[in-house]
Amino acid sequence: MADECKDKLWGGRFSAPTDKFVEEFTASIDFDKRLYHQDIRGSIAHARMLGKQGIIPIADVERIVHGLQEILDQIEAGEFDFSVALEDIHMNIEARLSARIGEAGKRLHTGRSRNDQVALDIRLYLRDELVEISAYLDLLIDALVARAEEQLGVIMPGYTHLQTAQPILFSHHLLAYVEMFSRDKGRMEDCLKRTNVLPLGAGALAGTTFPIDREHVAELLDFPAVTRNSLDSVSDRDFALEFLAAASILMMHLSRFSEELILWSTSEFKFIELSDSFCTGSSIMPQKKNPDVPELVRGKTGRVYGNLMALLTVMKSLPLAYNKDMQEDKEPLFDTIDTVKGSLKIFADMIREMRVNVGTMRAAAAKGFSTATDVADYLVRKGMPFRDAHEVVGKTVAYCIANGKDLPDLTVEEWQRFSPQIGADIAAAIGLEASVNARAATGGTALERVKAEIERIKAGR
Repeated sequence: MADECKDKLWGGRFSAPTDKFVEEFTASIDFDKRLYHQDIRGSIAHARMLGKQGIIPIADVERIVHGLQEILDQIEAGEFDFSVALEDIHMNIEARLSARIGEAGKRLHTGRSRNDQVALDIRLYLRDELVEISAYLDLLIDALVARAEEQLGVIMPGYTHLQTAQPILFSHHLLAYVEMFSRDKGRMEDCLKRTNVLPLGAGALAGTTFPIDREHVAELLDFPAVTRNSLDSVSDRDFALEFLAAASILMMHLSRFSEELILWSTSEFKFIELSDSFCTGSSIMPQKKNPDVPELVRGKTGRVYGNLMALLTVMKSLPLAYNKDMQEDKEPLFDTIDTVKGSLKIFADMIREMRVNVGTMRAAAAKGFSTATDVADYLVRKGMPFRDAHEVVGKTVAYCIANGKDLPDLTVEEWQRFSPQIGADIAAAIGLEASVNARAATGGTALERVKAEIERIKAGR
């Protein structure tokens, strides 16, 4: 039994072997093996620092670095057998290193703990992924800006409460999502600042007795700063929670967009048609073309929300410093990263290939009394107080509903039943282009304003 305990890198204190099911239950290698590149990179930097400080011989450092690079090649070639008995990626790599190079490999863990090692690996991993997610956001923003420029001048109904409100440019609608995804990118970049801090050197919780140089390790690993408190260093997962929160907001934006694409592609709306490449059919109804991609993105949003709640719940009652509960940080983090990247990539491609039904959008924009506010504004410019103008237009709309008409159908005589201030120039005031282009203040839907906004966005990219 004692021999079995010695197989564990921490087995010296134990006299009985770990129960087999406990071994499987507590192991994380099945999911944390994706950290292999970061673990090896961090170990190489740690070894070089140990050598620089004279804590271990330089000859051992060279053996360690060479051995770790060989292990990296072996893993990437698919020739590395990960062991559940060795629990996690750190012990799998360290045990293999010691088996390959002997005593030198056993010196690698000097001055560090798995607690600060895993904190380093996760920060390195998330740092890389945040950069990649920002790049995917750029692709989606570029796709939206390109479609906005391509469809410039196309008019659609704008909605509140999913009821026709006012005519807007379709480009303006797309640029609203550019604003959302730009904020998402800003959140990812801001999260990167707090992720990009070196925790290695905190040891298990109190630091180390060896004369390590944390700043040198930070320089080797491109960290601009080191953590300032060893207890916090090993127990902090705020950076992961911050990412999960930012990812949840991002997925909420994708879900809102998905909902609109799903509605717009129905036979009732017919505003757009998604490419066949992003849709599926029905096993029983041959006419069906289902918007599965936006539906699935909408569904995956709940998955990302769940990951945020899972990690918040894990962390909510933990005393300082490290606790085994924190092993549960990785699966929600990894799953969210995979989900966000996949959703962004497929969305950008889908937007590029989407067909816009210009005539259908315009016809819909002309219905539902969408220029009623323009009539009220027309009366205000004639000197009428807005609240009085609002009442006049409300009565006019009620008349139209009772008589099966829309505002453009009314004669001047009918208009003047509600206000003698309305003249023949009302027709020009309530045209779709006039309505859209009248909204020329910053942030408005006027054609010239939207053109300028597109140029502003392009110039800043």
